Amino acid sequence: MKKVKIANGQGFWGDSIEAPSDLINYGKIDYLTLDYLAEVTISIMQKQKMKNPNYGYALDFPNLIINNYEKLIKNNIKVITNAGGVNPKACADKIKTLLNKKKINIGIVEGDDILNNIDYFIDNGVTFQNIDTGESIDKIKNSLCSANVYIDSYCIKEALDMKANIVLSGRVSDPGLTLGPLLHEFNWKKNDYNKLASGTLAGHIIECGAQCTGGNFTRWYNIKDLYNIGYPIANVSESGDFSIIKPPGTGGQINQFTITEQILYEMGDPKNYISPDVCVDFTSLKLDEKNNDKVLLSNIKGFEPTNTFKVSISYLAGYKSTGQLTISGPNSYLKAKKTAEIIWERLNKLGLRFDKSNTEYIGKSDYDNDNDITLRLSVLDKSKDKVARFGKEISPVITSGVPGTTGFSGGRPKPQEVIAYWPALIPKKLIKTKVTLI
Repeated sequence: MKKVKIANGQGFWGDSIEAPSDLINYGKIDYLTLDYLAEVTISIMQKQKMKNPNYGYALDFPNLIINNYEKLIKNNIKVITNAGGVNPKACADKIKTLLNKKKINIGIVEGDDILNNIDYFIDNGVTFQNIDTGESIDKIKNSLCSANVYIDSYCIKEALDMKANIVLSGRVSDPGLTLGPLLHEFNWKKNDYNKLASGTLAGHIIECGAQCTGGNFTRWYNIKDLYNIGYPIANVSESGDFSIIKPPGTGGQINQFTITEQILYEMGDPKNYISPDVCVDFTSLKLDEKNNDKVLLSNIKGFEPTNTFKVSISYLAGYKSTGQLTISGPNSYLKAKKTAEIIWERLNKLGLRFDKSNTEYIGKSDYDNDNDITLRLSVLDKSKDKVARFGKEISPVITSGVPGTTGFSGGRPKPQEVIAYWPALIPKKLIKTKVTLI
């Protein structure tokens, strides 16, 4: 029976820069998936694009392709990634420029970014009600940073059907990066629910990279060679059954526990894991641990998907700032408390009140009153000016407060934007995706 090997070398934007190259050098895979996106990542990319229309994607991705171009071609590895962010066309153009006259087919998936169409959809009856709180989007509509639909995986299949070597998308689902190539390879139909469920589970297990091969594992003390941890490979058969393995000679571990912990990750209802393509019953699966870092999974059941897509919306919720001081010497905790009191009273004298504030005494001991204390003060407020003024009251206590106050860490604290998350739904029939081959 035909099998397809799909590896994942990136669990988030900021994951190991060596892992993708290691998997490409290993070579015995058909597809390399790279997951760059999280809710906050999308908002960062959207802001980058607003400042520069040529940005808005994972800026280090083009160099990854250029540096590994020869090996990708030699080993016939196709790359599936959401590195396109909110500007997959610009990302593809950058790769094309860096490749000079070298050739590679890049499939661009667009249609998930609906930020500029929010008003149109609202006028046509889409409420974008917060699915967690039930609140109306009117509360945040004037502060939106991004709005991206978790589109289905058939757009990836379409790009591969068009002979793409690289598929660049925006906000497809994380497991969809794996399911898309399987739809292309096996031509599974939209009502092959059990097979779609298997492909979705395979993608869910490997989507966080080394988190299923011993990274972030509860029994971390049993994991060998974490410095050389291997990233996962899903070896999937046409029936939908699959195994999870890693390249030989790498560190980490694959067993029933590492795999089960990852299956539990971001699960929600275990009998109804909702993806754009299928709903999965995670309680149906059979898990069979083999020797040599291999786990087999079978008997995965799926059923009809919902008629809506999830929309990941982010918005500006205000500004925050955090300042730290080190308090040392005798009675350090009492001095830290006094220092905090001084700063809050000085701000109070200025008439400054904040939506939220916090005081922390890091290193406080019930047994030793003379150990160093890190005093951490934080505020959050809708007013950037108020938050900026808070930052100017941290350093003065070094010479106008109690003795032993030092260690003004990192310079004067400055206001930072707070980006909040707003999940909503939109009818699938309203979303049209577009696939283009460069």
